Amino acid sequence: MSRRDFTERDIHMALDGELPGDEYADYEAWLAANPDMAAKSRRFAVDGDMLRRAVSDVASEPIPLRMQQLLAEKKAPRRRFPSIIWRVAAAAALLAIGGLGGYFVGASGWNPVKAADSQVAVNAIEAYALYAPEKLHVVEVGADQKQHLVDWLSRRVGIPLVAPDLTAEGFDLIGGRLLPAQNQAAAQFMYQDHTGNRVSLYIVSDPTKQDTGYRWLEHGGMRALYWLDDGYGCAVAGNLSQAQLTQIADSAYKQLLQGTKS
Repeated sequence: MSRRDFTERDIHMALDGELPGDEYADYEAWLAANPDMAAKSRRFAVDGDMLRRAVSDVASEPIPLRMQQLLAEKKAPRRRFPSIIWRVAAAAALLAIGGLGGYFVGASGWNPVKAADSQVAVNAIEAYALYAPEKLHVVEVGADQKQHLVDWLSRRVGIPLVAPDLTAEGFDLIGGRLLPAQNQAAAQFMYQDHTGNRVSLYIVSDPTKQDTGYRWLEHGGMRALYWLDDGYGCAVAGNLSQAQLTQIADSAYKQLLQGTKS
């Protein structure tokens, strides 16, 4: 039997567990043959994970008293809605707030985070997931051409960059590459420890020049600690613990700051 053509709709069905079981092998082969769709799948999964965590507390709450009173006035049965209905209502409310105000819920709690801020982390995780497993083509320019790499990426991204030295944290620079980031360019520096585990530093220009402090995003074993500061949008991505990523982020932040002043 020939393999059917899959679409973006099938990505949502697969993530929701609604794709027929006998189609999963062909679906995975389709993703492998279409990197753009594979990237979309990872992006949708990250967004879904953020939404589920954002409404997890609300989803378990009872119907507000005022809504119960309104239902009573309409002589509706005084009982709780099925939990799935309340979860859908909570999700719809969250999306409405996000659409009107341009905010996402931060991974660390209910602090409002601009959508563009969290996009830095999403992009960093997608790029890490795509290139970290590579054997031969993990980077475009190797660490043996470090100065050329830094000069090239600084010019293309549009901000002064450095390739932070993370040897004190147990990671050596492999090299880096140029990445697309919506309507601009981004830089990715890749590092590796003695066990072969990799971590990446993702950097993009932030014209808003805001300061967010550290924020945290986790999905599928891949994590990103990200921040915006003085024109820089940065994210450290990998499968390390939050404490390890924080230590690496601290070192990278200090060296990036020193690099901009030199």
